[in-house]
Amino acid sequence: MKKKFGAKKPEIGELSKVSDRITFLYLEHAKLNRIDSAISVADSKGTIYIPAAIISVLLLGPGVDVTHRAMELMGEAGMAVVWVGECGVRQYAHGRALNHSSILLQAQAKLVSNNRSRLNVARKMYQLRFPDIDVSDLTMQQLRGKEGARIRKVYQLLSQETGVKWVKREYKVDDFDASSPINQALTAAHQALYGLSYSVIVAMGASVGLGFIHTGHDLSFVYDFSDLYKAQYSIPIAFKTVQKYVDEDIASYTRHAMRDAFKDGRLIQKMVKDLKYILDVENDLDTQVVMSLWDNQNGLQKFGVQYHEIGD
Repeated sequence: MKKKFGAKKPEIGELSKVSDRITFLYLEHAKLNRIDSAISVADSKGTIYIPAAIISVLLLGPGVDVTHRAMELMGEAGMAVVWVGECGVRQYAHGRALNHSSILLQAQAKLVSNNRSRLNVARKMYQLRFPDIDVSDLTMQQLRGKEGARIRKVYQLLSQETGVKWVKREYKVDDFDASSPINQALTAAHQALYGLSYSVIVAMGASVGLGFIHTGHDLSFVYDFSDLYKAQYSIPIAFKTVQKYVDEDIASYTRHAMRDAFKDGRLIQKMVKDLKYILDVENDLDTQVVMSLWDNQNGLQKFGVQYHEIGD
């Protein structure tokens, strides 16, 4: 008989809600394994144990080795994993959605598949950024123009406040160190925000690829969603980090500042609320688990029933 190691797979009710989880944890030059329901992290300083159900996303940097058992636990716990390279190139992977429900995904697919509803969702996302302006009649071109002007103003004001010189956003994907300090900080800050956005989207059961503003990329909705928070989180934190830590490890200090801001600002809770609002879903997705069989004439039918041919 094959021996079973570790704890049993957690039930859905045992997992922490998305909104109750720690935002993200960055690790590098470490060995990750599984001890029961915890991830063991061993490096030159020793070994620590991290309960898998309380982490939203793991950012794994250079020098990280992960065992199959550790990845198995991350998947069972619905933890998102973001592999982070020194030059900013990333590969994404994630576990199963925490809620095990397709309600959010179905709503998203329906909304994005119709031009009128897609435009309405895009307007809702822009309205969150312009609370004092009615955008209900604006075209996508007008919305893009307003957003571009808003972000340029954010850059200019932060440059004046911090004294950090700002020219334009530029970076080389294959050479992180070739960018200016402020562009390095922006890359690191946006990267952390993308990771958290990715984690919340997949944990709630939505699709990262079905974007309303961005399109054609497997992470289109991540970019849609992250743009809601850049002016409040990643951009100002990048400028303030460069102002404070001149000629030091900008990426590391930026990540730490983003982590603290996510926690202090309770960003996960806001993201969960915003995601439900954007997709017009009010259900308690953290606890709802429903599976049915689709029928185009009789509506949803019971799952797990042995049906017979008509006339039997």
